[in-house]
Amino acid sequence: MSILLRRDIYVATPQFTNETVTTSVVDGMGTVTLNRPEARNALSSELLSALPEALRSLDEDPEVDVLVLTGADPAFCAGLDLKELGGSGENINPNRPLKARGPFPSYSKPLIGAINGVAVTGGLELALACDFLIASDRAAFADTHARVGVMPGWGLSVLLPQAIGLRRAREMSLTGNYIDAQTAAAWGLVNRVVPHELLLETVRSLASDISSNDQEGVQQILKTYERTGDTTVAEGWEIEAAMGSDWLDRTNFKPEKVAQRRAEIQSRGRNQNSS
Repeated sequence: MSILLRRDIYVATPQFTNETVTTSVVDGMGTVTLNRPEARNALSSELLSALPEALRSLDEDPEVDVLVLTGADPAFCAGLDLKELGGSGENINPNRPLKARGPFPSYSKPLIGAINGVAVTGGLELALACDFLIASDRAAFADTHARVGVMPGWGLSVLLPQAIGLRRAREMSLTGNYIDAQTAAAWGLVNRVVPHELLLETVRSLASDISSNDQEGVQQILKTYERTGDTTVAEGWEIEAAMGSDWLDRTNFKPEKVAQRRAEIQSRGRNQNSS
């Protein structure tokens, strides 16, 4: 069995460049950063197009053993860009079927979520799609699909109950209330909570631990987890995607409805996170 020793710090010129998503490679850790801090890294159509390309470029980089997903401070991801959703609606085109597993491509390497701030709705779904999560003490989590008036389509109804249990998942989805980082850890949503300034240092240490293993073995273990998980939840992914598409058809989804709710949703979120 070959053991991968710590390589000299290596910074790659990313194959992928985009203003809304940045990538970097340091010491075997490929980091994807959602980069719309002025919009709390909300998911615009441009960002949603760029994200899979960024992940794919790092997954294919032979110098990368571990992938990391994080956000430019102060937020991890505030979910779909409600301004765009209430305008053009391009970031959730009702004429385009919802896709199971959302904006993530197929990837072979471990993906750690470094949750540096709020992860809301679509942002929560991005976090749930990671293999495990390390949270800053500034992180908070909420599912506001029902408040926005859209349905989950990236696995939330499958992955959130897996992480925290069905009853707690229902509480989060039906109330739209936020939980703080410590509650998220107690419920099993995140693996641990660390001081904000130590978040990336902690993730780098874990990435180094993973890099020190046999990488073929690491990737085979990930495939095994995925296959054993899919034996029980694969249909759940398809059901969620189908139900979301059906809901869009039946309710005659209109972006202007989101625009009307936007201010109330944002005000409620600020109030819940100000204490």
